Amino acid sequence: MKMAVLDANVLYPAPVRDYLLHLAEQSLYFPKWTDDIHDEWIRNLIRQRKDISIQSLLSAKHVMNDAFPDANIIHYKHKIRDLDLPDREDRHVLAAAIIANAQDIVTFNVRDFPAEKIERFGIRSTHPDIFIVELIQQHQQKCFDALKTQSSRLKHPPKGINDVLSILKKCGLSKSMERLTLVNQKNHRMS
Repeated sequence: MKMAVLDANVLYPAPVRDYLLHLAEQSLYFPKWTDDIHDEWIRNLIRQRKDISIQSLLSAKHVMNDAFPDANIIHYKHKIRDLDLPDREDRHVLAAAIIANAQDIVTFNVRDFPAEKIERFGIRSTHPDIFIVELIQQHQQKCFDALKTQSSRLKHPPKGINDVLSILKKCGLSKSMERLTLVNQKNHRMS
């Protein structure tokens, strides 16, 4: 099963974060992150959303670490200084991916991790929409089950599967959600 480092920008939007974690709960991949990655998405979210408390975000971080106890990568900082990326601030993500033996860095900013800089480590920079499409191609039903689980856990306010599909599509997951929309429609026709 592949390992993927989740960059801060895919953890920032709660719907995308939740869906990626529900996919990991289905044992479709092993998620990886660091305390620095957590700090980045939490810091940026607090800066943008004054209505969200730091306590709720720190709670989300702890829930993630508890749910995936092997996800948090440590002892990677010694690798940072030897790495070269367009944005020096992204080197910690690549260093974590190298230490974790990850195959993917899942990020909305794929240009920040150019292939010529990361392929030598056996890592690719993958947009979350592409990452999820590939999982759907291999495990369509489990990906749909993850979507159903996400929908069932949304209580305040409740959201149906179509609502979650629409939200994730607006978050930049258009190709993968189009595929899951077809699965949902097929399931409705069969029931």
